[in-house]
Amino acid sequence: MATFTIKRGDTAPALRYALLPETVDLSGASVAFVMDGLGRLPARVIEARPAVVQYDWQPGDTDRTGLHRAEFEVTYSDGAIETWPNAGYLLVQISEDLG
Repeated sequence: MATFTIKRGDTAPALRYALLPETVDLSGASVAFVMDGLGRLPARVIEARPAVVQYDWQPGDTDRTGLHRAEFEVTYSDGAIETWPNAGYLLVQISEDLG
């Protein structure tokens, strides 16, 4: 799995992730971004089908450098919960900046 890399203190670019399989339908669903050290934070559904979700970094989110595990947790309109990736984690590398 590819690693998303961002510099310490940055809030862009957003972390965008396509959910597979392409038959996933996020109509009426809500989504959260979960990352070690940050907890569970609200994320956005960019497209319901094919399913694309996004987390927009907030000030302070990228203050802790290092390699972090993350995932997107979807709550469907019927209350069912599913997490992506289904196996393993997204990897987020927060690199030192020069400032």
